[in-house]
Amino acid sequence: MKVCVPTMGDKGLEDAVGEHFGRVPCYTIVDSETKEVEVLSNTSEHIGGQGYPPEIMAKAGVDVMICAGLGRRAIMMFEGMGIMVYVGASGSVEDAINMWENNNLPAATDENACQQHAFRKHDHKHDHNHD
Repeated sequence: MKVCVPTMGDKGLEDAVGEHFGRVPCYTIVDSETKEVEVLSNTSEHIGGQGYPPEIMAKAGVDVMICAGLGRRAIMMFEGMGIMVYVGASGSVEDAINMWENNNLPAATDENACQQHAFRKHDHKHDHNHD
């Protein structure tokens, strides 16, 4: 199973989990069986490229995405592509994957999208369509 974590760099398992999954510079993908690590650059339109992060992850064959938080639109995009999303991750990539493997991260839902979202104030008046 391929597990993706948005990261602040390309240091693999030691890298820090990025706070905003759409605007991180990299996505670190770990094969949960072989422990093989692959780092992809974020080439999405969020940082001047094309497409959306869920599309990048789908093309890479990602099964699970673990992040700090994300908005409702992104959750729907991931669901549509068959990628499970878990929120509340922190620390290093290795920490985040351990949290997931130990069932310590909740699945992303409409209910926890706002509360988990990193860069927006929680006032129910903002647009969740930015991811």
